[in-house]
Amino acid sequence: MGGKMYLIPANTKRGSLIFNLFTKFDLIVLGSGLGITLLMIFVLSPNNLTMTFIILGPGLLSAFLVTPIPNYHNVMTVITSLIMFLTGRRNYIWKGWCLYEQEKEDGKK
Repeated sequence: MGGKMYLIPANTKRGSLIFNLFTKFDLIVLGSGLGITLLMIFVLSPNNLTMTFIILGPGLLSAFLVTPIPNYHNVMTVITSLIMFLTGRRNYIWKGWCLYEQEKEDGKK
């Protein structure tokens, strides 16, 4: 064995994330949603339940999108993967064989 061998732990990606959970884009999405919600709280008056849900909507939606889930990074990643799968071109690679029989001159196989 002439080359060096390195042992790489399975959780190396988590160490590059902010708080071991978020990317910069995730924090931008969360901060934007919470900022819009705060702005709407000061501008609009939440005098009924419908208006309260409208005001809290951007913050709740952004928090839902960046929520970590198992086997994926977060909900936004799952939605992006699903859209890419449903709208992307599928390439099916055939790894088998085809058998063609040529007909004899008298018309029989």
